[in-house]
Amino acid sequence: MHLVKTMAYVGAQQPWHGLGNQLSPRQPIEVWAREAGMDWTIEAAEVRYIAGASGNLGSIHAFPEQRVLYRSDTKEPLSVVSSRYQVVQPRDILEFYRDLTEVGGFELETAGVLKDGKKLWALARTGQSVALKGKDTVNGYLLLATACDGTLATTAQFTSVRVVCHNTLQIALGDSAGAVKVPHRSQFDAQAVKRQLGIATSSWDGFMARMKVLADRKVGDAAAEAFFRRVLTYQAGGPNTPAPVANDRAIKAVHELYAGRGKGATLASASGTAWGLVNSITEFVDHQRRARSDDHRRDAAWFGAGATLKQRAWDEAMKLIA
Repeated sequence: MHLVKTMAYVGAQQPWHGLGNQLSPRQPIEVWAREAGMDWTIEAAEVRYIAGASGNLGSIHAFPEQRVLYRSDTKEPLSVVSSRYQVVQPRDILEFYRDLTEVGGFELETAGVLKDGKKLWALARTGQSVALKGKDTVNGYLLLATACDGTLATTAQFTSVRVVCHNTLQIALGDSAGAVKVPHRSQFDAQAVKRQLGIATSSWDGFMARMKVLADRKVGDAAAEAFFRRVLTYQAGGPNTPAPVANDRAIKAVHELYAGRGKGATLASASGTAWGLVNSITEFVDHQRRARSDDHRRDAAWFGAGATLKQRAWDEAMKLIA
């Protein structure tokens, strides 16, 4: 079952296992909206319910504190939200990039709809890039995503993609300047978000410097094992298991990726280095971690438990070079 309803992409490599409409580069926003399946609007209607005994035609009542959100094209329901909920339209997600692509040197690379329209995203290359030793190239991206089912604030975040394996990693600095989240109780102001992100290159420059230090930091076997155990040990919930629990299956899997099975694991930048440690975790999360489907895995890798795991790996790697 694919969560990805529709999407469009630029480039030779089809993302998401063969899904999507391929576009030639530099298409206008209007073409993206059509080909990515984002040329519809989110409409709202008052919630109504029928009161009365079953089998009889009861009376219809309104519930003004809540609204149903639905698609303008198919009339499919998306969610029930409070009357104060601020909607971000599919077109708003693409329009965010208009000035960035027309004058800022950005280029849209993928955009689309998840879960029948409940989640929407677009991803653009920023034009920023770094080549670590051994021709290990990492490109900078800006991801903008929103949801209308309460699962995600409208989130703009800088993301890196390692070319050799398509692993993704949020560009997070100490002050978390790599992401801006706008809750749905607030109006989404695209220009304010861009100002907050500081579309300037400062976050990328800091991230790039850290990547280079990680690629130069050699790591022994014992340190690698300790790193994976720190990242993949979870504080268990229930009263009978108060002690932290290590995910041994995952630790074995990332060890194998790190030891040479991972894409790009044998490059000079990654072999036996802290950068290699981080990438074994990102590859595991993005491509191998158990999930109901590939689409669920990508959703988690960008927005959910997978993103949290990658952040933990990055934080632990930062301790190695502190």
